[in-house]
Amino acid sequence: MAESTSEPYPAELFRRQDDSDDRMFYSEPRLVVHIDEPAIEAIGRYFETALPQNAVLLDLMSSWRSHLPEGFLKKRLVGLGLNEIEMRENPQLDEWVVHDLNADPTLPFEDERFDAAVVTVSIQYLTRPVEVFREVGRVLKAGAGFHVIFSNRMFPTKAVAVWHAAPGPEQRAHLIATYFDHAEGWVPPETLDVSPKAGFPTDPVFVVRSHKATESG
Repeated sequence: MAESTSEPYPAELFRRQDDSDDRMFYSEPRLVVHIDEPAIEAIGRYFETALPQNAVLLDLMSSWRSHLPEGFLKKRLVGLGLNEIEMRENPQLDEWVVHDLNADPTLPFEDERFDAAVVTVSIQYLTRPVEVFREVGRVLKAGAGFHVIFSNRMFPTKAVAVWHAAPGPEQRAHLIATYFDHAEGWVPPETLDVSPKAGFPTDPVFVVRSHKATESG
């Protein structure tokens, strides 16, 4: 994989235990959920209140579930991921494209197409996050939101070193916030804890979000 010249971090922070071609790792479909049911429901509740309805939405690093709540009204949901079978099995996607963001962070979409974008429990795999965040800003309309959801699970061999080095959710949220800051063109990001209140241990859910800056700020 070619080294990025646009990332403001030392390259070693984005090394992985398994630096082989991601397309090979994700070539076999994994039709399983990667967080527990209370966490999935918490994400759905968050999306219900945070995402615009009757809008065109981008699901980055998509797979066979997008976690929009049942009955959510959308104009179009576009998925971008590494496994076509997984995205084909996703009943909420209206269209999808197979694309490796680590090999090429340029999004194959026109400027200002989307009303919001999400990446759900996959941010830890990006090796060129600032470039991707810049691209998300390009394809979002002014004022549109980018919602980065993370939990505590991962494929450890594919998560970047800096994610492993962050000891807890506060540090990981701060890391994501720096992606927004370095990408520029975003309002100051905010962090939310939307973890389930189930009365028993569940996977936590955190959100770091920002909006594409408008000309007025």
